[in-house]
Amino acid sequence: MSTRTRPHVVAHVAVTLDGATTGFTPHVGRFYELAGTWREDVTLAGADTILAQEPALRAAPRAGPRPDGPLLAVVDGRGRVREWAALREAGHWSDVVALRAGGTPPRPPPDVAEIVVGPERVDLTAALAALGERRGAEVVRVDSGGTLIGALLDAHLLDEVSLLVHPCTAEGPQRRWHGKARVRDGTLRLTGCDALDDGLVWLRYEVSDGR
Repeated sequence: MSTRTRPHVVAHVAVTLDGATTGFTPHVGRFYELAGTWREDVTLAGADTILAQEPALRAAPRAGPRPDGPLLAVVDGRGRVREWAALREAGHWSDVVALRAGGTPPRPPPDVAEIVVGPERVDLTAALAALGERRGAEVVRVDSGGTLIGALLDAHLLDEVSLLVHPCTAEGPQRRWHGKARVRDGTLRLTGCDALDDGLVWLRYEVSDGR
């Protein structure tokens, strides 16, 4: 009998040859084409990723919620995200939910559902379990930067890593796809490697929890 108490979690990331997620122009069309591989129930993002997009979101057309789309869950432990309506109506997701902690600063109640897990910081283990139990999520795709992916790696909550490697190195300060987490020998087992057009290479790995 399965002992799994949370959804399958996959991180899909566009990177350079040196593992950076910034300092280059990713092939966005191909990235999201491949992202459809998992048909995720939930897209998981960190607040920093959403905040970087908020200026564009405010000016973007609002197509309305996508009924057959995934749920967008945002780790917003400090209550910084503001453009919830724009996210919901962007045409990519069916709805949005904020993942917060008991210690998240009080703020005017937005028209957005919350899952409160953890006393001072968002408890990612409990958040994923809640997404499975309350929202019926079986597959969660992480669409975020290295801070959240690194936290999931450190907490042994990542099942799969997908890297769309671009044929370039990063310019300027670099952010790594795994954040500050250390990827130890034996953690990643290669399950797929495809050479694509434009020099792109698509790598897929199964993640061992190392315990």
